[in-house]
Amino acid sequence: MPLVTTQQMLLDAQKGGYAVGAFNVENMEMVQAVVAAAEELGAPVIMQTTPSTVKYAGLNYYYANARAAAEQARVPVAIHLDHGDSFALAMQALRAGYTSIMIDGSHSVFEENIAISKAVVDACAPSNVPVEAELGKVGGKEDDLDGGSGGYTDPSEAREFVERTGVTSLAVAIGTAHGVYVGEPKLDLDRLSEIREVVSIPLVLHGASGLTDDAVRESIRRGICKVNFATELRIAFSDGVKEVLSQAPDTFDPKKYHAVGREKVKQLVMNRMRVCGCDGKA
Repeated sequence: MPLVTTQQMLLDAQKGGYAVGAFNVENMEMVQAVVAAAEELGAPVIMQTTPSTVKYAGLNYYYANARAAAEQARVPVAIHLDHGDSFALAMQALRAGYTSIMIDGSHSVFEENIAISKAVVDACAPSNVPVEAELGKVGGKEDDLDGGSGGYTDPSEAREFVERTGVTSLAVAIGTAHGVYVGEPKLDLDRLSEIREVVSIPLVLHGASGLTDDAVRESIRRGICKVNFATELRIAFSDGVKEVLSQAPDTFDPKKYHAVGREKVKQLVMNRMRVCGCDGKA
């Protein structure tokens, strides 16, 4: 089917008490793996690209891969700009055909974050493309994203932010981090519950790679409707490539090791979809 937006996906998840898995993709094989997992489990799915990934190949390349995969799928598939770092990039993604946009103004002060988020919302509204924003700051480092030690989302600010910007989903900072965790993350789940009480739109959890299944499930129970996974997919794909080359170092056909990487990503994504509870929800 054609690519869809994330709007109805997340509203259905909010109503149904589950979350949609959102998976960062780096190449064709990862796109194939994510959609194959969604097909096998009958799950809606969101694929994402970050600014650094976009720099590597360009919005049109990733959009074309996602569109080709979606058109062959029977489940809803969306393509989302993850951590859009400027109004210009958000508009480029919109023009390229992305069906969901994130503008991340969390590194700016509150009023500046509101201003840029509202500008993107207003620009995307005529195309009915939903917009995710972030309040607070998810810590850690991945690619060009550097959240430092992070900063928690204030529930009272969250309510004002949503009302003034009109965003359709909100990424919250409750102790998760991008990249690989050092030690066990401590999530402020009570804070998440407080945000849920004052914000009615779907909430998003970033930095889920490395969280325990129980932590993800409890976050969903407390209001998370979209869960982002990135680092784990990269590790899985790379492990597949390394496995082939360690066993047969003379392998020179990329299809040989990419196929193994693709399968490892597919199995990981299926696992995460089951944890999110979105299997069978397409």
